[in-house]
This record gives sequence, structure tokens and C-alpha cells, in this order.
Amino acid sequence: MIESEKNQTSNGNNEDINKENEVKNPFVANEEGKDENIVDENPEKTIEDEFEILKNQYLRLAADFDNYRKRQAQEREALLKYGAEDTLKKLLPILDTFERAQKSFSEMDDPEKIKESFDILRKQFVEALEKVGLQKIDTIGKEFDPNFHEAVMQTATNDHPDHSVLVELQSGYKLGERVIRPALVNVAVNQ
Repeated sequence: MIESEKNQTSNGNNEDINKENEVKNPFVANEEGKDENIVDENPEKTIEDEFEILKNQYLRLAADFDNYRKRQAQEREALLKYGAEDTLKKLLPILDTFERAQKSFSEMDDPEKIKESFDILRKQFVEALEKVGLQKIDTIGKEFDPNFHEAVMQTATNDHPDHSVLVELQSGYKLGERVIRPALVNVAVNQ
């Protein structure tokens, strides 16, 4: 009897240990016949509710993106429309100087004073363009660079290094590192 009691006791302990170690499957109903993970008795309604929540999130996200796209388009349009405003503000003092010079030219008889006024206007205009970022491309005596120069003439000579710029026919300009207009030049070609 003692052995049979031991077997019953050990079997009882094994069942307790097995129950403790048993992992509950969330998809299997418990002893009472109820699934612990499903809150609503109608699983289709839960899926529909979840679908509605996701649908509303998607619609809000799509609306946010559409608003972002419209805002970017408005900013781009404003930049194109008013992007030159800062540049024009820097050029307005030159326009004022032109108007003053035009009034004073009718009273001037001395061509030297007219030339002096013209030089002041030109200097003021160049300074305003430099403030905006415009830079004149160096040409005379420099080696020909197709990135900055456009050769429209070649002169055969041994007095200057080969492929050096002899004459600038039209000035070239760049804005930052971007060439706006290459300089038209006459290039030396050694014989």
C-alpha cells in the first residue's frame, strides 16, 4: 500500500507540475468555453471596427499629405513670384541714381562731368550685382578653360603662351559656382 500511495502522490505531483508548466494557447477556449482574448462576442464586428479605425487613419494621413503637397506648391509659386525681391531691393538705389543723373544731365555742359557720373553709376551697379553673388570671370592672360570661356577667335602668335586668352570680346559671369554666361574670347595659338 505504501508503494501505491507513493505512486498516487507522485502522479498527483506530476499533474500539478504539468498544469503549472502548461502554456496557455490563446486560440483555444478555456474550460468555461470562453476565449480570454476576444472582448466582443462577435469577432466580425471587431474586425470591422479595426478596419474603420485603419481606414480613418489612412484618410487622415492622405489628407495631411495632400495639405503638405499644396503648401509646398504655394511656397514654390511664391518663391518664383517674389524670389527676385531681395535682388531688386539692391538694384533700386541704382535706379534712383539714374533718375537723379538724368535730371542733372540737362544742366551739364561739361562732358567730363557726364563721364564721371556715368562711372559712378556703373560702379554702383557692379557693387549691387556683386552683393547678389554675381562674379565676373577672369579672362585676359588666363589659360583657356571651356568651362568658363567660349573661343570665338584664334590668333596665331608666338608672343603669348599657347591656349592663353588674348582678348575678351564679351564678359562672362557666374553666380556662385554656376556659369551664367561664358566669356567670349580670342585665344592664342602657337605656330
